[in-house]
Amino acid sequence: MIQDIFPRVYHNEYHDIQPEPDDCILIFHRNTALVRFEGGRLRFPVLGELKSFRASEAGPSFYYLFSIDARRYFLAFPAALPSSPRTEDALTGENMPAALPGYAWEDVRIFRTAMSRHTAFAGITAHHLFGWYQTNRFCGRCGHPMEADHRERMLFCPRCRNMVYPRISPAVIVGILNGDKILMSRYAGRPCANYALIAGFVEIGENVEDTVRREVMEEVGLRVRNLRYYRSQPWAFSGSLLMGFFCDLDGCDRITLDTGELAEAGWFSRDEITLEDDHVSLTREMILRFKRGEV
Repeated sequence: MIQDIFPRVYHNEYHDIQPEPDDCILIFHRNTALVRFEGGRLRFPVLGELKSFRASEAGPSFYYLFSIDARRYFLAFPAALPSSPRTEDALTGENMPAALPGYAWEDVRIFRTAMSRHTAFAGITAHHLFGWYQTNRFCGRCGHPMEADHRERMLFCPRCRNMVYPRISPAVIVGILNGDKILMSRYAGRPCANYALIAGFVEIGENVEDTVRREVMEEVGLRVRNLRYYRSQPWAFSGSLLMGFFCDLDGCDRITLDTGELAEAGWFSRDEITLEDDHVSLTREMILRFKRGEV
């Protein structure tokens, strides 16, 4: 999965430091990242390459994010934008920052397929934190500008003392087994057309086991039993912590589809599954474990 970057080691301890010339700088504009490809591999700018970038007028220019082995990663935020002319954003019609020479703005979905898994993991994890910093520029309680704490990764309001920590949303992925078949579905209204498993977010006052039962009932109208926890995955594309479960069908196997969430769903035998391992998602790993007869 995308976080499985062994033998490299991800260090998420917070440090109140500023970048040095060889440190990686992550720069985002909405859902795009400033990157380039070197020998087919993804690369981020380093501080020494950012001479054409100006510092932000408000707050620190760079926030320390994390390290992978000895390589340190920082976020340029509030956005340290190029001083060169901007280009028109074809998707929004808004002015988009001009790219640093040799680099280009790429959709963050590129991290799902990019070579160099630790670099892809760094990019999407950084984008998760970028969204958190961007969303919490002002206090949700009194509207005053937030400030970064110097002891831990936290934003606080100097006026009302409100404290905000990075948000992680718990969610479940469910592999429903019916003898020698598994239920797979396609989402409605999403660009990805691959088959997936039933999934959903944990609601307030709900434990994850109840989330599994509720999501399965809501999306396909089925009852399940014998829940078995498989493993978890941080999924920064949606700001989530995914928890994977296998379970068995309980009773009738007739599917009642929630067409607002799903385009289709059905029971598939091992021989009918044609997906290949993408080494990225918990969903794909669970499906392929079933295909190999390991569950």
